[in-house]
Amino acid sequence: MLRLGVDLGGTKIEIIALDAGGTVLQRRRIAAPRGDYQATLAAVCGLVEQAERELGSGSVGVGIPGSISPHGGLVRNANSTWLNGRPLQRDLCDRLRRAVRVANDADCFAVSEAADGAAAGCGSVFGVILGTGVGGGLVIDGRLVAGANRIAGEWG
Repeated sequence: MLRLGVDLGGTKIEIIALDAGGTVLQRRRIAAPRGDYQATLAAVCGLVEQAERELGSGSVGVGIPGSISPHGGLVRNANSTWLNGRPLQRDLCDRLRRAVRVANDADCFAVSEAADGAAAGCGSVFGVILGTGVGGGLVIDGRLVAGANRIAGEWG
């Protein structure tokens, strides 16, 4: 099964397509349409649709700066401020007409490193992102520690 991962950042949006074995089939990167929520939605959906035209359909996950509030589903605490207060996950699901998983980018990074990256086999992992923004994710015994408000690993 094809898996599509999107890294939605403050300066760029990047998509990667992986096959069932984790082999990279495609990777594309575009500039983020800073300050424009609707253009950001169009850019993410355009990357997904282009990859699927070329490779077939698959599951979609999006890593974002900030987090989705468990109380209402709106983005909060994103350094990409045009995402804050917006129902990003719902809007992506509606536009792509399917389920889309959305999670904090630093959490995604920490889970990936704990699963099969530099921290594979470690009991506790604290992953740090330093980019347009800063953030962190915490993994203990192979499981993400999200916390009640989904910001347990944040430090920035």
